[in-house]
Amino acid sequence: MNKIEVNVDDLMQKKFSYFLTEAAGTNFHAGFLPQLTPKQMLTLGVFGGKYMTDCTKEFPDDWFENAKLCHEKHLDELNFYGVNASLPLSVWQEKGWIFADDPRGWFQWYCRYYMGRRSEDDLRQIARWKAMTRHLGQLKKNCTPENPDCRRRQKQALLNWSYDCRNL
Repeated sequence: MNKIEVNVDDLMQKKFSYFLTEAAGTNFHAGFLPQLTPKQMLTLGVFGGKYMTDCTKEFPDDWFENAKLCHEKHLDELNFYGVNASLPLSVWQEKGWIFADDPRGWFQWYCRYYMGRRSEDDLRQIARWKAMTRHLGQLKKNCTPENPDCRRRQKQALLNWSYDCRNL
């Protein structure tokens, strides 16, 4: 695949660009096996619908056809599990989890990675994604399929990280 330059000009990044070097949805690092695509996550409902409302031009139009989004504010009811499972961006910034290339955090990194960008931050972000598996163990230990309301906040947090808890 030839390098494709993507130019970004949204509320959080002005005159920023990066290159896609892989075909979309292919050639992921070994061990990085997200269960949902960014499109599926947006359709199910993540981040209270507030995420990515000003940067839709950067990604395929079909990602947003059925996305649950709200331009004005975060709405818990737009999340698949109907609860808030996100920390404010300011907390992520204070903890040093946000890097300049992806000022919106992990999901922005994942969307760009999925589209074919590879960066120096890939291994760090993949390690953060893998660390979320501890929540899967807690769900399997404490929840039964007969109780869909069990630990909804934990399930939403996992969904925000591309883990699908609908069939645990």
